[in-house]
Order: sequence, then C-alpha cells, then structure tokens
Amino acid sequence: MSGHIAVVSNPYAGRGRGGTAAEVALAHLRALGAEVRAYEGSSADDTHRLTSEALAEHPAALVIVGGDGTVTGALDVLCASDVPLVLVPAGTGNDLARALGLPRDDPAAAVELALHGVARPMDIGEVHSGGRSTLFLTVAALGFDAKVSDRTNRLRWPKGALRYYLALLIEVARLRPTAFRISFDGSEGVEMPGTLVAVGNTASYGGGMPVCAGARPDDGWLDAVHVAPLGRLRLIRLFPLLLTGNHLRRPEVVHRQVHEVEVSAPDLVVYADGERVGAVSCRITQRPSALRVMVPVAEGGQHD
Repeated sequence: MSGHIAVVSNPYAGRGRGGTAAEVALAHLRALGAEVRAYEGSSADDTHRLTSEALAEHPAALVIVGGDGTVTGALDVLCASDVPLVLVPAGTGNDLARALGLPRDDPAAAVELALHGVARPMDIGEVHSGGRSTLFLTVAALGFDAKVSDRTNRLRWPKGALRYYLALLIEVARLRPTAFRISFDGSEGVEMPGTLVAVGNTASYGGGMPVCAGARPDDGWLDAVHVAPLGRLRLIRLFPLLLTGNHLRRPEVVHRQVHEVEVSAPDLVVYADGERVGAVSCRITQRPSALRVMVPVAEGGQHD
C-alpha cells in the first residue's frame, strides 16, 4: 500500500482501553515500515473533527481505534470518502468487529489489515426521527431494550455494569406492551403491539447478543425483528434464546428482511449503536455499500 496511514484514536474509549490499543497499533505499523500520521482526541467531537482533518490529507487508509460508537460519530465523513476504514476494536461491545470477522483482542493484528487486508463494502443504516437523520452501523433498538438503555443513561448510581442491571430490573418491573404501529417498505401501517422491535444492519448488539441473527452488513437488506407482548416471566425465559439467536424460531417473534421500516408509538424510544437517536416515530432506511472496511483476506473473499 503506497501513501501514509492515518490513525485516529481516543485514549478514553472502552474505559481506557483505547489508549493502550492505540500505542500497540502505532508501534506495530511503524515496525512494519509504514508512514503513519497520528491524531488523538478525547471526545466524539474530537474524533469527528480529527477524522475530517485526516481524510483531507488523502491517506491510503484511515485507522480508528475505539468502539462502535467512536466510528458512528464520524460516519458521515467516512461515508463521504473513498478511503477505506481500518477498525482497531477498543470499545465495550465491538459488535461491528464481530460482524466483520475482525480481530477483537489483538490491536496489532487488527491494524495490520491496513497493509494486508482487503476492502469490503458494507451497508450503513439510517434513522430518520424528529427532523434529523442519524447513521448507524449495527442495530437500531426500539422498545424494551431501548428503554433499558435510556434508563441506564439517566441513572447516576451505581457505576459500571451494576447500573445497567439496575436499569434492567426497573424496566422489567415496569414492563408494559408498546403500542407499535409499523409499516414495512411503504405498506400501510398496522398496529403491532409488542415488547421490542430491532432493526439490524448487523446481527448483534450489546456485546454479542444476536437479536437480528443472520443479518449481514453487505446484503442490501435490513433485518427487522418484532417480539410480541410478553409477561415478565416469558421475557426472562426468552433471554437465553436471545443470547444464542434461537429466539427467531419462537412463535412470538416475527423476522423479515426489508429495505425500509417506519415505527411509531406514544412512548417510543430509539437507540442505535448505543446512542439515543429518536423518539415517538422514526423511519429506518439503508445506504447500500456506503462504507469500505478493511477485513482479513479470507473474510473478504467469503462475501465478494
């Protein structure tokens, strides 16, 4: 690969894993003789700005060290460029890396794809809600799971994973069906009350929970999953199936592939890539082959 390689990192990503991963990645590239230009920021705004600056220098590849949220924050400028992305996973979930078969625990192997990987086109999801549009990489969550994320963000205590578990317990106790109204691919909207709706560009969210099992980021489809109204005990029993992707066989689960889905509900909350991106109503679409990501040769070859 001719030309320099740009490396954008946030040392605070993944509760501090970003800094260590960036050091390993930079040292490995330089040891391989690559010309490297490093950019370091401490916030999502920094990542967006530094990605724009790095792309303006026309690198052969752009490395981002961080999690799915770090990449999502710069998706608009990444999709506007033909420079391939190299992801060095350093987040808490790393669901995009899982979907693309990227090394998740080896920053040196991940960054070496800048030199020896193959560029794989991938689709990007887009949520339109409240007069704005937000791009996303993995899964848009609507319903119970989104409410858990929202509750987690609003809690100030406890810290870490315990805050998520407390939010989960609160939302299980408050569980009520959501009065979804859903339209697929421009069809007339129908009332479909349920526990949750997930719209996946990739299969998993939350660090490997395959809610949209089988979804692929390069097939031109969004995978929509609707879970019917469930009581607390049935929801708890469904969770082990969610962890393995076997929930799609259940009669209370509907799975279909679509190009566009519109969802509304009075208490609708929409999360994508772990961030709140809408409420009350939304339309979810896709940009086919909008981003090129460097992947291992064997992985890229499987999907050409």
